Amino acid sequence: MNNDKTFYFKDDGTIANSHLPVIMYSEVTDAEVNADWFETRFMQNNWTNNWRDIILSYDHFHSNTHEVLAVAYGNVTLQIGGSKGQVIELSVGNVLIIPAGVGHCAISTQTNYQVVGGYPNGGSWDLFTGTADERKQALENISKVSIPTTDPIFGSTGILVELWK
Repeated sequence: MNNDKTFYFKDDGTIANSHLPVIMYSEVTDAEVNADWFETRFMQNNWTNNWRDIILSYDHFHSNTHEVLAVAYGNVTLQIGGSKGQVIELSVGNVLIIPAGVGHCAISTQTNYQVVGGYPNGGSWDLFTGTADERKQALENISKVSIPTTDPIFGSTGILVELWK
């Protein structure tokens, strides 16, 4: 994984973000992969409640669970970390692991891509957008989210297990 990256985002007053890094795996395998492969891999590593779709086009975050996103086909441009965050390009085979509280949204205008998503232990997710009314509850929820025991791609190894202690 020579192109793996990590990104850190601080609370910007609107989006809580996290002290945990966002992790991006650029190439998870040398072989051609697809949605089934990602979903199976996630399930093997206990990242379930899987879905296949595009990413919401407005800034949002989940306060009660971490999330993994893998691009099965096409490509998408995301903004992560809120409006003051970073723009990244994801393409086929890229995986993004997003800690609870980290803002993300698709800023691409095209929708000819597919992402496979999942959550540690099959957790259900909530949807927050950073309004002042939801901030107190979001921060409380985020503080209660436990660290996963497995990386969604590499199981008991991988950057997540090393960095998310």
